Amino acid sequence: MADDGGIGSFQRRLRAMVKAGKAAAAPALLQGGYEVAQAIEALAPEDTGDLAGSIAVTPAGQMTPPYSQPGGSQIVPENQVAITVGNSDVRYPHLQEYGTSHHPAQPFFWPGFRLARKRAENRIKRVLAKAIREAK
Repeated sequence: MADDGGIGSFQRRLRAMVKAGKAAAAPALLQGGYEVAQAIEALAPEDTGDLAGSIAVTPAGQMTPPYSQPGGSQIVPENQVAITVGNSDVRYPHLQEYGTSHHPAQPFFWPGFRLARKRAENRIKRVLAKAIREAK
């Protein structure tokens, strides 16, 4: 067998790194999604509790709730987690977030997202870096 200069072992290592990264990212993404959802829920107005109760975390490969904001019902792509607000009973989160001509804005989604995003990002980066270092 001819010497390939180490390119074969390098390619195997890269494939192992990608596989390990994908496997390690899913739980970290889900945990980060739940943390962001908790921050959003803490900031949601509590008139009846329906709005806070409609906050959902959807893992990759599953369908988001119908009528959810932002984006409505859609399948979450691989290596992603969707955090949505609203469902078939609660169709007004965008009105609450941005306001109307008769109702002032009471933002809760984007402020909660911005508050918790950094911690979730750091966890995901840490988990990915560890998985890539340990990949064989």
